[in-house]
Amino acid sequence: MLKVTAALFAAVLATSVTVPMFSPPVREVERDVPYVPTPQPVVDAMLKLAGVRSSDYHIDLGCGDGRIVVTAAKRYGTRGLGVDIDPKRISEARFNAEVAGVLTQVEFRRADLFETDIARADVLTLYLLPSVNMRLRPTILARLKPGTRVVSHDFDMGDWPADQRLRVPEEGSDIYLWIVPANVAGRWRVTGPAGRSHDLQFEQRFQRLDVGGAQGRVTGDRVTFTLPDGARFDGRVQGETITGANGWRAVRIGD
Repeated sequence: MLKVTAALFAAVLATSVTVPMFSPPVREVERDVPYVPTPQPVVDAMLKLAGVRSSDYHIDLGCGDGRIVVTAAKRYGTRGLGVDIDPKRISEARFNAEVAGVLTQVEFRRADLFETDIARADVLTLYLLPSVNMRLRPTILARLKPGTRVVSHDFDMGDWPADQRLRVPEEGSDIYLWIVPANVAGRWRVTGPAGRSHDLQFEQRFQRLDVGGAQGRVTGDRVTFTLPDGARFDGRVQGETITGANGWRAVRIGD
């Protein structure tokens, strides 16, 4: 019987049909978010938008029956963690991972998503509620490393604009992608290729950057801006320094 079920589950992943669910007799619990499974076409689009790679560690908060974590592991070879408060969903997720043959790649844990350490994630997926996304937002910005991709089904992050937004018309769903920006707000001493230095104040609002009136952007650990005199800066953040590809360097000197 297990061989038949495994074949069916593999066919489901290949054809983007909704993952079958196993329902053990476990009592329901109170949730922050009602359980609504993500349709498989949306799962596929979320993982594609995130640019998932085999080297990624993937965390899904509110994982339900585990279909996003299982699909990422099966299709892209990722390792991953799914978190849900409901033991019934965790039982389903483990069963589905076993059927798909990815149980050694993934873990499903009954836990409060607000108490889960997400720092390890390269990709974080969500299908929660706007209020829950907003409660998670400070943790996402503080704990996730620059460049981590955050993908949410249907719900945004308030005034943190998405880096990309995708419509899945057949499901009537929207998908949002954010790339966690490095925190570069503060005062920096910038030294150009000729050795001349000057101090600049970086004002940052999520991925948007203002440097002395010039507009720039922070994408993961990459910082770009152009000064009024036409000088263009394009560099990578490494702790308290930014190293530019065009021969400049910046060191943080204050808030």
